Amino acid sequence: MNQNEQLSKILNIPFKQVSKTVELLKEGGTVPFISRYRKEQTGGLDEVQILAIKNELEKLQELEKRKLTVIKAIDEQGLLTPEIESLIQKATSLTEVEDIYLPFKKKRKTKASVARENGLEPLAKIIMVQKEEDVERAASRFVKGKVNNTKEALEGARFIIAEWISERVSVRNIVRKAFEKQAVAKAKVIKGKEVAGEKFKDYFDYSEPTSKLKSHRTLALLRAENEGIIRLKIQPEEEYVLEQLNEKLKYGYNESSEQVELAIKDSYKRLLKPSLETEHRNSLKEKADEQAIAVFSENLKQLLLTAPVGQKRILALDPGFKSGCKLVCLDENGELIHNENIYPHPPQKDTAMASKKVVSMVERYKIEVIAIGNGTASRETEYFIKRLKFDRKLQVFMVSEDGASIYSASKVAREEFPQYDVTVRGAVSIGRRLMDPLAELVKIDPKSVGVGQYQHDVNQTLLKNSLDDVVISCVNRVGVNVNTASKYLLQYVSGLGETTAQNILEYRKVNGDFTSRAQLKKVKRMGEKAYEQSAAFLRIRGAKNPLDNSAVHPESYKVVEKMAKDLKVSIQELIGNEELINSIQLSAYQNSITGMATLQDIIAELKKPSNDPREKAKMLEFEASLRTIEDVKPGMELNGIVTNVTNFGCFVDIGIKENGLVHISNICDEYISKPADKVKLHQHVKVKVLEVDVVRKRIGLTMNF
Repeated sequence: MNQNEQLSKILNIPFKQVSKTVELLKEGGTVPFISRYRKEQTGGLDEVQILAIKNELEKLQELEKRKLTVIKAIDEQGLLTPEIESLIQKATSLTEVEDIYLPFKKKRKTKASVARENGLEPLAKIIMVQKEEDVERAASRFVKGKVNNTKEALEGARFIIAEWISERVSVRNIVRKAFEKQAVAKAKVIKGKEVAGEKFKDYFDYSEPTSKLKSHRTLALLRAENEGIIRLKIQPEEEYVLEQLNEKLKYGYNESSEQVELAIKDSYKRLLKPSLETEHRNSLKEKADEQAIAVFSENLKQLLLTAPVGQKRILALDPGFKSGCKLVCLDENGELIHNENIYPHPPQKDTAMASKKVVSMVERYKIEVIAIGNGTASRETEYFIKRLKFDRKLQVFMVSEDGASIYSASKVAREEFPQYDVTVRGAVSIGRRLMDPLAELVKIDPKSVGVGQYQHDVNQTLLKNSLDDVVISCVNRVGVNVNTASKYLLQYVSGLGETTAQNILEYRKVNGDFTSRAQLKKVKRMGEKAYEQSAAFLRIRGAKNPLDNSAVHPESYKVVEKMAKDLKVSIQELIGNEELINSIQLSAYQNSITGMATLQDIIAELKKPSNDPREKAKMLEFEASLRTIEDVKPGMELNGIVTNVTNFGCFVDIGIKENGLVHISNICDEYISKPADKVKLHQHVKVKVLEVDVVRKRIGLTMNF
């Protein structure tokens, strides 16, 4: 079975579609490009399916590399046989390959290797056959050198047998299945760690079959163990496993069989159990990581696609008490035009001066929207702003500060605002995040945006790869204004990277704004492949050719030109004219290059060119009487915004510092396997307070009322 056949079987995708997708990937096609502009070749596979093919292909390639390494290592020992090579080549997982390789691995000094050095391997072979009735007599022939008596001879032989047993693939599979089906995770708090480990209280005396263990519990148990709070054992019932092994390996009831039984027990306790417990732990961790990363990725996707307010003039405030509120004014393109501090809160409480400054700036800079960071003093600042009288109607939004401090101290921020300190940069980030969340959030490490679950505990490489895929998907789904985009946004565009993104900025600086997509070809290192992959995701507003501000790929421009010509209108007249567009007979434009799927996409784009998939930003009014957790009482019905979704529930901002938790059981009146099926990030919800724990800063909420 070749790689494409394997991929087809693993992913349950027809072989032909897999083969073509793999071919496009190997030619340098990106996932966004292939899914959007090569539907005819892939049979209409979506982005998720293409990404799955890409990821599984990489896994298979790694497996093939490991197979070659193992085959070479065994061959160098002069022990490679056609049978062993065939077994390795047929293996479908790394676990299978490693099981086959185990007997050939170079080992450090072991009890078995010492016994072999003492000449006890022939005795081990005699016993393993299980026909010898008098093992003492057999062992007596090996009492020489460093072997002082028959007891030592038999012990050494058992060590060798134990190692043989532990290296058998069939034996390891028996124990592996026992772990998978019957292993139980048992945790006990370490004496004296009760106070330090308070947050892990649920696991101080805990027991659960690993087959039922939820991903967040797995990660919590492993974190508690790593922090030295609990002792954790993960293993099946020993008697059951030994019974299985004896049934497999013990042939009779003579003295040899008794020695084999002893060796089986030793092999399991000393070799198999530690090895396969580690493997099972790793498997549990991998599954938990996978689920946690999936939750994180979905949350990040929703965060990046948060509704923008668009190109509006914004006054952004980073609230504070002692240090005051940092205030910045941004123009329609997010450029900083003014900054200063105001002190409306204690200890200074210069409310009059602060009010005068804010009102003046709103008027002077023609501010349309006010953005307030949701950190310290946020509600007090909101109250202060909403009491002011302005010369125009303003929208006031609370904006998440998660990651803003990370950005303000980053290399990115220093490059953008070298002359300003972190307070100015942080306030700018708050304002820009409201204007265009996607464009601003790509500058911040996704782990810092506050939407993850155990993000520091999961496999960091897998997490980074998954989050990068999400960012790439979102950026290309929305499209990028090539004349206003930062380097950090451009580098996520299909076919581009950090170097080409920087080259676009340098071209823009020297030559002014791009007026056509064709100009992109003049950018340094923008080769044919990079242009093919990126052009349709780059938008040029005000371009002479209106298609340059659409998702129509330049390779399809001639098709649209012909459509317009046949209808005797210009392309500009055709775009947005549904009556004209609906009159087009698509079959007339179908050919070997442009298929029906592409034509349908073109028509959809012509009807709504550059249609932003994101909704428009909406304001939410929090309960005005709530300032701190002490104000929250059971029974209150409140407005809230979902700020994080996990496997066990969702967190909701109700307008104070502490978010409340809606447990999965309280999201709706029906059973759901995961909260993401019912709630989304930044969704506006109505909640009822169930309980308030002021000491632990916890609020229990329900949406089911």
